[in-house]
Amino acid sequence: MNETVATVGTKRTLKPEKNRKFKQYRVLLIMMIPAIVYYIVFHYLPMFGVLLAFKDFKITQGILGSPWAGLHHFEKIIHDSYFYTVLKNTVVISLYKLVFGFPVPIVFALLLSEISNMKFKKVVQTVSYLPHFISWVVLAGIFFTIFSLDGPVNAIVKLFGGDPMLFLADDRYFRTILVVTSIFQGFGWGSIIYFAAISSIDPQLYEAAVIDGAGRFKRMIYISIPMLVPIIAIMLILSMSGILDAGFDQIFNMYNAKVYNVSDIIDTYVYRKGLIELNYSYATAVGLFKSVVALILIIAVNRIVKWIGGKEHAIW
Repeated sequence: MNETVATVGTKRTLKPEKNRKFKQYRVLLIMMIPAIVYYIVFHYLPMFGVLLAFKDFKITQGILGSPWAGLHHFEKIIHDSYFYTVLKNTVVISLYKLVFGFPVPIVFALLLSEISNMKFKKVVQTVSYLPHFISWVVLAGIFFTIFSLDGPVNAIVKLFGGDPMLFLADDRYFRTILVVTSIFQGFGWGSIIYFAAISSIDPQLYEAAVIDGAGRFKRMIYISIPMLVPIIAIMLILSMSGILDAGFDQIFNMYNAKVYNVSDIIDTYVYRKGLIELNYSYATAVGLFKSVVALILIIAVNRIVKWIGGKEHAIW
């Protein structure tokens, strides 16, 4: 009897507590509604379309009415020799962007945090953010002009006695241009989280280091970077989830048939197969394959980070 009364009393206590927390955070909960609706409409509901990967889709019969194909489309992927070229391009371009692009926001944030002139720092930060808000349609047009035969890059080449060339139509230079332009577009925006992490470091650590005679470089090496390790680990794990996402917007607006052998990635391949050739089932199978591999990679990297740096550096 006493236990029953205690249980009822506990439930009555928890209910007002939940209501109190709901009222306390109601503004934040209301602000979450648009994001929740967005993910439901554009991320969860489209999952129904994954059925296409296992069906021989007929437009006249619809998704549910089309006959089942089982794993036929995945077998086609395995036996499609060009798919391995596309997969290789995707992995190589993504790794280039990760290896050369991932450290740039960190270095930029560290260097800029050492500047004492606040006005100059704010101007540099603002200018570095701007390319992130420019569409790749616009940026691609700018880079086409820069690397055109009459552009400034070829002007420099001719100045040193070289012959002008179409860099964006040369497979020797195209991947390098992709990586450099991708870093240019995203390093400022990517540095925001590192600026925030640096600003949260206890100033007393730097004051103690100054008293001990540590210069700017040593303070950066022995205080700033170690304090950034957890954030760097999390961002690395999240970056690995997109290792098969080499940047559709950028490549689609910059590539051409002459550089397909080094620039055609899974996303552009799916676009051509699905929307141009109308082979919806095969394109869906390729996209599903990409998602599964990305999930496996992010779990593997999370395990590795947990093994190397401890559970506090992992996401779960």
